[in-house]
Amino acid sequence: MSTPENASAVYRRYLSAVMQHGQASARACDLGPTDLYALNTLELSGPLTPGELGARTGLTTGPTTRLIDRLEEAGYVRRVPHVDDRRKVSVELVGKPAGLDEAMAPARRKLGELLRTYPPEQLATLFDYFTRAADAYQEATDDLRG
Repeated sequence: MSTPENASAVYRRYLSAVMQHGQASARACDLGPTDLYALNTLELSGPLTPGELGARTGLTTGPTTRLIDRLEEAGYVRRVPHVDDRRKVSVELVGKPAGLDEAMAPARRKLGELLRTYPPEQLATLFDYFTRAADAYQEATDDLRG
């Protein structure tokens, strides 16, 4: 299978659609996109220090503190003593926006229908790509941040 001439445009359109859906999902739950991204980060990684959460979201100290305050006030996260250093705190996920599953349901359904059209060996290739691409993007992000 050859790469289409417009592969870059196809891929950028895909990434743009994913970002737009994330923003629309956040709005549907009365959140900002960074708030939803932070919740997703905590769900995937487990508890993080404020510094780690700030680094992963690309926020500096002040905006990270305000982010955590908003999410804590909404009941989505809490600050707890760090497991290894009691001078630090960790931020842990304790809830998620009530309407998030409903906001995400149509996309999940449509993507599920799409994935069911692929044979198992192609699904394995797709998920191998997702795994390796996530690592590549993370490495590239780390490089950009120095």
